[in-house]
Amino acid sequence: MGTEHARSWMPRALAGVVAVALAIVMAGRLGGAAENGEWPGITGGDTSTRYSALDQINASNFNTLQVAWEWNGDAGPDVQLGDINGRSLPIYVDGMLITTAGPRRTVLSLDPATGKTLWSFQEPVTPRHEYSMRANHGKGVAYARINGRGVVFITTPGFFLHALDARTGKPIEGWGGAVPVDGFPKTGSVDLLKDLIQDWEPWQQTKLPYDAAKGLPLELGYITTSSPPIVINDVLVVGNSAEQGYNQTRIENVPGDILAYDAKTGKFMWKFHVIPRPGEFGHETWENDAWKWTGDVSSWAPMSADPSRGLVYIPTNGATIDYYGGFRPGDNLFGTSVLALDVKTGKRVWHQQLVKHDIWNYDTPTAPVLLDVNVGGRSIPGLFQITKQSWVYSFNRHTGEPIWPMVDRPAPQSKVPGEKLAATQRHVTKPAPFDLQGRREEDLIDFTPEIRKLALERARERDLLAPLFAPPTHRGNAEGKGPANICPGGGGGANITGPPAADPTSGVIFITSTMGCSPTILAPASERDNDKMTGKTLSPWATARGTGGDGLGPQRKPDPDDVLAGIPDLFKGPLGRIVAIDMNTGEHAWMIPHGDMDAKQQEAFRNNPLLKGLDIDTNWGRRGHAAMMATSTLLFATGTTADNKPHLFGIDKRTGKRVGQVATPRIGQYGLMTYLHNGKQYVVLPRNGGYTTLALP
Repeated sequence: MGTEHARSWMPRALAGVVAVALAIVMAGRLGGAAENGEWPGITGGDTSTRYSALDQINASNFNTLQVAWEWNGDAGPDVQLGDINGRSLPIYVDGMLITTAGPRRTVLSLDPATGKTLWSFQEPVTPRHEYSMRANHGKGVAYARINGRGVVFITTPGFFLHALDARTGKPIEGWGGAVPVDGFPKTGSVDLLKDLIQDWEPWQQTKLPYDAAKGLPLELGYITTSSPPIVINDVLVVGNSAEQGYNQTRIENVPGDILAYDAKTGKFMWKFHVIPRPGEFGHETWENDAWKWTGDVSSWAPMSADPSRGLVYIPTNGATIDYYGGFRPGDNLFGTSVLALDVKTGKRVWHQQLVKHDIWNYDTPTAPVLLDVNVGGRSIPGLFQITKQSWVYSFNRHTGEPIWPMVDRPAPQSKVPGEKLAATQRHVTKPAPFDLQGRREEDLIDFTPEIRKLALERARERDLLAPLFAPPTHRGNAEGKGPANICPGGGGGANITGPPAADPTSGVIFITSTMGCSPTILAPASERDNDKMTGKTLSPWATARGTGGDGLGPQRKPDPDDVLAGIPDLFKGPLGRIVAIDMNTGEHAWMIPHGDMDAKQQEAFRNNPLLKGLDIDTNWGRRGHAAMMATSTLLFATGTTADNKPHLFGIDKRTGKRVGQVATPRIGQYGLMTYLHNGKQYVVLPRNGGYTTLALP
């Protein structure tokens, strides 16, 4: 889509001059964002805005960007990284560019000007590491200055923690301890699993000796990591992740409790139970004693923090097994929630559960975005959680109070034997959803009355119309229905594959999302079970093979005789989009497609006989998510043009119009970052195989 075709699909006025000025003042108080040309965390800093104040690259020179260097996995002659996907993002601090790559979660320091590897650190492989289904999901590292020294923190697939000297990559002497596993450093490490399970009853009941190399027996559960820890006020807070819920068949697992350590010494400080135990807040939401053996509720997405308040904000996953939770009746706190914990004590300050008894794979997938906003003349320290459900949940980050009303509404109920869903689910009243929710008649294409009629007939024939929170069906359903149409699907809406960006000077959030559903039907779990599964007790139901996992569902095959041939979908597009929402007002500012639809597809769309004589925009973009960041000058976003070539786009933050585009060797994924090194601004695009880095000539 060229600059002249950028459009405001949902025109709204942005905040007034006074509100913007107040936001600028408040943004200065919040801190934690990228400053002085640095990018101190994978999300840009404590606030997770993915924003930098750098302005060297702007609309006037964007099109002159060129490749400054590429890194393709060269870590030195003695280091084998393995497959490198595009999930990890470097940080830039104290003149150093540091990242992680590959299934070994290798830590690397790269020369910021050339991309040459300066040092690397690799943890020895253990059985704990070999089982990890998240091994190659490492998103990056954390950093802190401890007693004048830069320290890099990395959590690994085997659920270990290491502290490294940022200049040399050597483990910090006297920090943490020595993990009793062959090949591990003699200092600078912590066995996170040992601290996690020491007071966990299922482990205690085994009376087994603890083996640091082997970890937990699989019948008890398994835990790993994907996102890095976060350091706040000299406290290192560690999240975790578990086996993907749509792959699970057994009901037991280990809870993904939140751990904290003294960043200066590595000493264990506190643990927060994400599945409340007897006497703890929320324990009653786990009925049938499910708290004893249910697991997960992990915090696999990155975290955010407000150092001035001493609060760390943690997005959580749902409990064990996606799409069926009959064995864990109740609302299941703190699953699919946002937690605000006191960083010194681990005490809960506030929480908000976004989905009760989550079975939809609606885990909270992105770091909470922290922005100070002005709402109706009131200055509010905001926390904005972007979700797979295509909602932005908006809270006062100090108190947890919703900024705009949220209401509980009756929710569809399940017909799967043994399942008991929550009677109501929370609905956001403002901002409006940023993508389709469910599939309603009003969402159908309506270029003409005839097209709408045909689309409605086909949607009914294929049983595609569905509400938000539609429950899965099951094999043997008396109504004989096929898979339930869960929309958005497990892939979102929004997801970790395209985290949001925000501008703290204006209070505007930029969200990339995709239009897709997960057709889901349950079958006896025994059909998918094998001896490598965690847990020991088979669930009655699990997702049938080929459903529930990809978030997009089966695509329609082209049929030249189809009267709707060429039209991309029965429901209104775009297929992928970028939406700007002004969080001072809760109003949508603009919406544009993500990338450009293939030129041949656009031609087929345009040539459908039913559209003859109509002037329609055929660019419905691409399914999937953009990698994004914001600077003081532009919104940067990756995408593919109509000729199927990958690009980096420069987008006007106020209007959504493209002001520049540069072809890139490969498509950037998961996120972008920028830094200023020796007076030059660089932009890093993670992609499969390494990094592509751009700069001005």
